[in-house]
Amino acid sequence: IAADVWGAEYGGRIVQAAQLIELIMTCVLYILLCGDLLQKAFPSVPLDLTSWIMLSAVFLLPCAFLQNYRAVARLSFYNTVSHACINIIIIGYCLTFIGQWHWREVRVGIDISEVPVALGIIVFSYTSQIFLPALEGSMQKRHRFECMLGWTHGLAALFKAMFAWIGFLTFGLNTQEVITNNLPDNYFRFLTNMFLFFKALLSYPLPYFAACDIIQNRFFETSREAPESRLTQALGGTCYSPDGMFKDWAVMVRLMVVVFTMLMGACIPHFAILMGLVGNFTGTMLSFVWPCVFHLALKGHTLSKATKYWEYTIIGIGITCGCIGITTSSIQLVQALHND
Repeated sequence: IAADVWGAEYGGRIVQAAQLIELIMTCVLYILLCGDLLQKAFPSVPLDLTSWIMLSAVFLLPCAFLQNYRAVARLSFYNTVSHACINIIIIGYCLTFIGQWHWREVRVGIDISEVPVALGIIVFSYTSQIFLPALEGSMQKRHRFECMLGWTHGLAALFKAMFAWIGFLTFGLNTQEVITNNLPDNYFRFLTNMFLFFKALLSYPLPYFAACDIIQNRFFETSREAPESRLTQALGGTCYSPDGMFKDWAVMVRLMVVVFTMLMGACIPHFAILMGLVGNFTGTMLSFVWPCVFHLALKGHTLSKATKYWEYTIIGIGITCGCIGITTSSIQLVQALHND
């Protein structure tokens, strides 16, 4: 779509670059979360966060052998099961303190300085638009795609809002970024952290596989029928061997992606602020601006004036919020680095 609108030379490259950045940052977020959860689950073990992140990467190396989205979907199913277990445990624990909820600490007003960063993080957490084309193409009942999209996103937004509200009411201003850190330091907290650890591990394959798919489709010819580029010829042909499996060098490329995300998680300080900074650009472009731009360019002659004005409004809001968020996140990142 981007190639048709902006030209084959640069259009696809721009969108793919934004998608790749978003996906890689999502992978880094999950591997960083794995390390943090292991560190909290085993506080007596004399290892720093970097060591736990490296240990988590060992469990993610088998992702290099994933062949298709069906294998990823199986892992995502178990991710959903573990997610449901975690939510039941945490919400059940919070409801036991319903008589002690911190209603007085709930603020009705909005701190404008925090909105752009929060918007970037929220947009960053809804990265499904990157997977949707491939997922729609893999569906057996594609006519139900829009119905699935509406229900899943609507329920996800409702549940996230409810979960955050209940968590804040339970722990008040002491609510931490990883809510399990607010749980009592006992076997209950250990069990919950381990559930979250496995959930983060099972969340990693989907953005990872999509990122590898972009890399291989962009730099290597992955189709058996496609003409081979110079790079693939130098590497001995396409990524696939005659039996349909990945060749050794293709697996090595995928292993390097895992190692790269591990190094980013171990080396980047203040990743939450950086995530907000990246989300304010790639997230707003991929979620708000570019879909409307492409839709207007391709279908503008068939749209009503009201629809056009609505999409122009979305573009304006996306650009405005993105610019404000980038500026605010950059200032906070500089302040955080200066405090270090």
